[in-house]
Amino acid sequence: MGIDRSKRITFEEKADLYTQARYPDALIEAIVNRSGIPPEGRILEVGCGPGNATVSFAQRGYHLLGIELGERMAAIAAENCHAFPKVQIVNMAFEAWEEETAVFDLVIAADALHWIPPEISYPKAARVLKKGGWAAFFWTIPVDPQTDWSQEIDALYEQTTPAFTNPNKLFTAEWHEGIIRNNFEASQCFGPVSSQQFMWTSPQTSAQFLNGLRTTSIHHGIDEAAREKLYAKIGKVIDKYGGMVEKPETAVLYMAQVKEL
Repeated sequence: MGIDRSKRITFEEKADLYTQARYPDALIEAIVNRSGIPPEGRILEVGCGPGNATVSFAQRGYHLLGIELGERMAAIAAENCHAFPKVQIVNMAFEAWEEETAVFDLVIAADALHWIPPEISYPKAARVLKKGGWAAFFWTIPVDPQTDWSQEIDALYEQTTPAFTNPNKLFTAEWHEGIIRNNFEASQCFGPVSSQQFMWTSPQTSAQFLNGLRTTSIHHGIDEAAREKLYAKIGKVIDKYGGMVEKPETAVLYMAQVKEL
C-alpha cells in the first residue's frame, strides 16, 4: 500500500477534530524510560499536529521543539502548550527546517513520520541527536473490533462505493512493522530497532466515532455528500447500541539509538 503524500496538508480542514486523539501514559513512560532522557533533556517532535503527544512530554518538564506543517495545527498546538514555557512550536515543513546538529536527546513523531519521505526524515532525525540519543516513532494501528456493532458497520462499507475504505481494515501491525524496520535499516543511521504494542479501549459516542472518521486521510478527497451519507448510517448503528461503543485502540512504538559517527 503506497502513501499518498499529497494528502499531507488535508488535515488542516479538520484541525480542531484531531485534539480528540490521545496516547496512553504507558507509551510515553516507555519512551522516557528507554531513552533515559535527563530531566532537562531536549526533545524534537516531527509533525506535532495539535499537540496530542506534545502535551504529555511537556507535562513532564522537558524542553520541546515541535515542527508542524499545518498553520492551524501549529496554532492549536501552541495554544494547547501555552502553559509550558519550555515548548516551542514552529510552523513549517520538517524538510525545510534548518536543523541543529547533535543538540537533542530524543526525536519523537506521533502518527506523522510516514508523511515525509524516509530517505529525508530518518537521516535528518539522526543528525539532530546527541551522541547516545534516541528516536521514538509511534503510530496508532487499525484494529478490527469484531463485535456486533462493528460487523454492522463493516456491512455498510461493503454496500458503498469501493472508494470508501474501512479504516479498521486498512493494514496490519505486521505489515507496518516491516515497513518501519526497513526504513530504519535503510537509513544506516540507527542501531537495533525495538517495537512494543500498547492496547487500550476508548469509549466513544457516535459523534466522537464519526469525528475520528473525519480525520482519516483515506476519506479525504471523496465526494462529501456521499461520505456524510455513509457517516450518518454509521452513526445510526452506534445509536442503536446505546449511543456509545467501546472502541479498541492499538499503538506501536519503535525505538532505536543513533549510531556513533
